[in-house]
Amino acid sequence: MSGETNGLLVPDEIIMNKIYYIRGQKVMLDSDLAELYGVETRRLNEQVARNADRFPEDFMFRLNENEFESLMSQFATSKRGGRRKLPYMFSEHGVLMLSSILNSKQAIQVNIWGLS
Repeated sequence: MSGETNGLLVPDEIIMNKIYYIRGQKVMLDSDLAELYGVETRRLNEQVARNADRFPEDFMFRLNENEFESLMSQFATSKRGGRRKLPYMFSEHGVLMLSSILNSKQAIQVNIWGLS
């Protein structure tokens, strides 16, 4: 899936580099999705909390401490990057559900693209 960020087309390769294999499924990090959808991570997570019934475990899960440390080691980053909470990971279905609850232009385009 390619998308737009700030009016610029996001190549598939960039999106593919943001997909991780965790707990036996392909998932994307909440902060990466927030960037792609043109919203703050905080705002994305607020909308998820308000619509929790739309995100069963196969759509979204929170990383545990070990998973988070392992993920961060891939970035050669030693700190949480300002995070106070462990991040959420979203499956393909979760990514599409996010596009239906966020009101950014990018989210609307992903929602339209996902339905076609």
